[in-house]
Amino acid sequence: MNKREIYDHFAELEKQTQALVDSMEVLQNQINAVLEENAELSIENDHLHQVLKEERGRQKDGSSHLTPSRQNLQKLYKQGFHVCNEYYGKRLEDNESCTFCLETIFRDRAQDRPAGK
Repeated sequence: MNKREIYDHFAELEKQTQALVDSMEVLQNQINAVLEENAELSIENDHLHQVLKEERGRQKDGSSHLTPSRQNLQKLYKQGFHVCNEYYGKRLEDNESCTFCLETIFRDRAQDRPAGK
């Protein structure tokens, strides 16, 4: 091989090496993106497992936790106001109990949903 051929061969190897380095950088960026997404999904999966576990525990206990809106209604009721459709906003008499208010606060959520859902 003469000097020119050696130089040309070396220049070609240099181009191939640079192309390989560029490809490896792209691959490394893709791997980093996949690992980042995997970490996020793992965290979300753990959170969803925890929520599911809590929900199953509630169903086994039979306890019905009120939604925030129903908690607000319960708070108003305890402060002495009607929350039922019939007398909403009117004052309860001392030690008065309203079946309609209690039904509004504590009725089963399944009754609130339209049929077929």
